[in-house]
Amino acid sequence: MRKKKEPTFAYGIEITKPHSKEMYDHNDMVAEEMKTNILNKWEALISNIDKDLEWEDVFSDNSSIVKLQKLVCFSGYGSGYTVGDVDKEFRRELEMMQNYSIHEEYSYGSFERLLPRTKYMMVGFDWAKHDYGTELINDPHVKVVNKVVDRLMKDSI
Repeated sequence: MRKKKEPTFAYGIEITKPHSKEMYDHNDMVAEEMKTNILNKWEALISNIDKDLEWEDVFSDNSSIVKLQKLVCFSGYGSGYTVGDVDKEFRRELEMMQNYSIHEEYSYGSFERLLPRTKYMMVGFDWAKHDYGTELINDPHVKVVNKVVDRLMKDSI
């Protein structure tokens, strides 16, 4: 006889497939924090830049603002696009980002230290580049591992 699998919990929420309403509500809450963090970072990076300048004349591919833009927008921008054009598109794309996408992209941004960690991680997704949440998920070892990763990342910069 086949043994029933033990339920998995994260933040006190049972992880189910398909996602439960409780999982969706939690992920929507985390997505709002992520979007706020991304937009705040974007505005800090772009605030003193003339919106009429050509995008490619202002930023190199390895600049923080281009890295952030690539986390949110599907494509890059070249000649013919102003900083204002990219700003409008960035805000539109960020608003429309799906939870699975922002979960993955935010983990990259947090890993690169472009974005701050959130309080919680999203639940029900199998993979992330980096544990971007500061609160314990389910396993007591996660908090210890996160502290070690933070120290190593700080020392590597």
